[in-house]
Amino acid sequence: MPSHTFADRPAPQPPERDAVEALISRTRRLRGDVDAVRRDTSVIEEDDPQVRWQRALCDLAVHQLDDLGEHLGQLKDGIPAEADDEPAGAADGDTTDVPRPGSLLSRVGSAEWNLLTDEVSWSDELYQIFGRSPETEPLSLDELPSLLLAEDQPLLMSMVTDCLVDGRPIDGEFRILLPDGRMRTVHMMGEPVLDADGCTASMWAVLRDVSRLRRSQHLMSRTRDSLRRGQQIARTEHRMAVELQEAVLPPWRGSLATPGRGSGALDTAAHYLPSESSNLIGGDWYDALQLPDGRTLLTVGDLTGHGIPATSAMAMLLGALRGMAMAGIEPGAVMGHLNQLIESSVQPVLGSAVCCRFDPATGTLAWAQAGHPAPLLFRNGVGRPLPMPDGVLLGAASAVSYEQDQVTLLPGDVLMLHTDGLTRQRDRSAGPDALLGLAPRFAQARTAQDCVRTVVEEFGGTERLDDACVLVARVGA
Repeated sequence: MPSHTFADRPAPQPPERDAVEALISRTRRLRGDVDAVRRDTSVIEEDDPQVRWQRALCDLAVHQLDDLGEHLGQLKDGIPAEADDEPAGAADGDTTDVPRPGSLLSRVGSAEWNLLTDEVSWSDELYQIFGRSPETEPLSLDELPSLLLAEDQPLLMSMVTDCLVDGRPIDGEFRILLPDGRMRTVHMMGEPVLDADGCTASMWAVLRDVSRLRRSQHLMSRTRDSLRRGQQIARTEHRMAVELQEAVLPPWRGSLATPGRGSGALDTAAHYLPSESSNLIGGDWYDALQLPDGRTLLTVGDLTGHGIPATSAMAMLLGALRGMAMAGIEPGAVMGHLNQLIESSVQPVLGSAVCCRFDPATGTLAWAQAGHPAPLLFRNGVGRPLPMPDGVLLGAASAVSYEQDQVTLLPGDVLMLHTDGLTRQRDRSAGPDALLGLAPRFAQARTAQDCVRTVVEEFGGTERLDDACVLVARVGA
């Protein structure tokens, strides 16, 4: 807003009106697009830190586009008429051209301080910004700091001194206290006006209320910081969940051969398959454990939830299951004790599990399940699920018993245990039929590890909705 004392400077040429109108149209369209994005984010979960950050960015962009549109409107309309030239209708209550409260025009004011005559002139808008009546005297440069917060007063005095003494332009922000106790943030730009001898004759400035803009920026910054903290916490929890899972699942990787050779010896392999989002570490487990009496424990399970709560609960249950199996407790009774353990835990969860105990001397497999997919038996190139004994989900009911069944495995048989996430994928939910279709390939496999590789080739894609475990046991021929 150039001072009238700059008579020696060439007058700026106004821009073409059509070009400004084109910019206004583009700004309005862009503002509408941003507002549409903002409305879309308002229907999403409010507690999501990323959504709050996106919404704050949209609010900030809308504020800035509103200001840009009003700036361009001023540019199109040209310099406003002086008070003496106002239309007669204004005196009769016609306020069409009066800036509306909160608009850009009401938030930008100007002032000039004449050092030679001590005259001070403030625009009406500046009175509004400082919350003062136009009937009061405008403040001098010595009085102006009294309206600022104490910590901002040195900044203003330094800017004014640099301008008046060293001829430096002013460009800075400070906070003011209004008569009603509210606070505003004001951005001040100005420069000295020199006389014919090159000495400072006066100082003019444009002051803008940027409180809304700074609040939007502050909100955006806070939501961004909150999002970053949330992401950092998520990464830390993910790493801890992975470390806990790796510590709890069996130390062997790939295959595990139980003692013994030939008929009845058990060749075991297992694999953990992460979900599409590797951040979702769930409570899936698998285990194969040689028992003191020569029999072998085979188990897989899945708990609801993800992250540290799920993996810690999984660690508790798998430890208890191993201990009971080592003590010789039957699979059906093991399921009942696990259900009681979940009931008494601080953070109850729901879970499914299958527990099998294989006796290589007799080829007998005793097993029980708790709301879990049945083991799949592959024999002579044909697969089928084992008949299901009764068993509800772990943690779903109190004082329940779990049936136990048994089946005889023959040399060359392949037994597959898996969690339901193995076949639950984004484009389909194939169920056990897709796994049973692998029977011809299992018949050609020489080891349990070969069977696991086949499963991973078919179901190890990145489109998985949940993590999963698969355990394959092959009876030696």
